[in-house]
Amino acid sequence: METETEDEIIEATRRALCEYGYADLTMQRIAEEASMTSAAIHYHYDTKAELLNAFLDDLLDRFEAWLACDAEDPRERLETFFDAVFTAQNPNEFPVALMEMKGQSPYQDSFRERFLALDEVMRSVVATAVRDGIDAGQFEDAEPKQVARHVVTMINGTHVRTVALGEDADATRILVEQYLELQLGWEPESGSEVVV
Repeated sequence: METETEDEIIEATRRALCEYGYADLTMQRIAEEASMTSAAIHYHYDTKAELLNAFLDDLLDRFEAWLACDAEDPRERLETFFDAVFTAQNPNEFPVALMEMKGQSPYQDSFRERFLALDEVMRSVVATAVRDGIDAGQFEDAEPKQVARHVVTMINGTHVRTVALGEDADATRILVEQYLELQLGWEPESGSEVVV
């Protein structure tokens, strides 16, 4: 029961972040989104900072679950990774909540630590798939860590462009795939062309 309530609070936090932004986010607004009292929220989380840290932990856990792929084929692992990062469960809100929290990272060490962990997970998934693909002779030789850093940087830019400019994330996915084709000689399944 307690976990279900905490899940509701976390979901309400996401909705409130998207509606009000970080600056206008209050425990009362989160409580209203969750259809409960602010006292009920405070029963589970003493402070807004504690709640937002729990929100980020949940976000990281969900993201790692989206990235989970047991496939042996490195190409399939990369496809699964791209499906996870470019197709969020709620594409209209996920990037907004993510950007609201990222914007606070310079001021909140605990937020920065979580985003550093998220970045490390993403780079590790890409670098491992690239390394395995090179070892298996599926990809041309490249520096896996550099490729991973470049790909993750493009993905981070995608979130900004989606939120700030309303750009479709698929356009950036195509660019990332074209970059990997140039670096690794890998032609992704989508085979789409960039629309500028």
